[in-house]
Amino acid sequence: MIRVLTLAAAALMLAACASTPTAPPYGAATSPTSAGYSETQIESTRYFVTYRAPGGADVARLEDYALLRASELTLQNGREWFWVDRRTYDRQEDGRSRGPSIGIGVGGGSYGRHSGASVGVGMTFPLGQQNQSGGWARGATYEIRFGEGAKPDDPNAYDARSAQQAIRARISTTG
Repeated sequence: MIRVLTLAAAALMLAACASTPTAPPYGAATSPTSAGYSETQIESTRYFVTYRAPGGADVARLEDYALLRASELTLQNGREWFWVDRRTYDRQEDGRSRGPSIGIGVGGGSYGRHSGASVGVGMTFPLGQQNQSGGWARGATYEIRFGEGAKPDDPNAYDARSAQQAIRARISTTG
């Protein structure tokens, strides 16, 4: 019986690990806190473009969705390219420590006429390179401005049609 319960518990833990949140389908948000894209006009050629996934999603997918909406918005406004001035993310922490930490534990117990107490101290130090890119977030917001004239050769400047086509192709192949 214990073996069956152990196997069942292991299967449940494995299923919980496998079920990570995914980004909802691309579309407009129906409210300020719902999943989807939204934009806020700052000036005639400047916008905040946001894509939210309240349950959390892969940052790369959120970036794609925010860039796709920025591309659509640029073309809707009769422009050919846009510039991303600033990127911000509503990051979700994964619960792991990013730096050294110290933990202290205290315990005690008794068995019959015997009793005892214990104190433990532990330290952790992260080893290896910490992954600063990627991860999970609840949202990505880009501050964009529409460009005029020739698109500069800069990684923050995007041709709206090219970006839109590339992102749509990537989204259709990754689900």
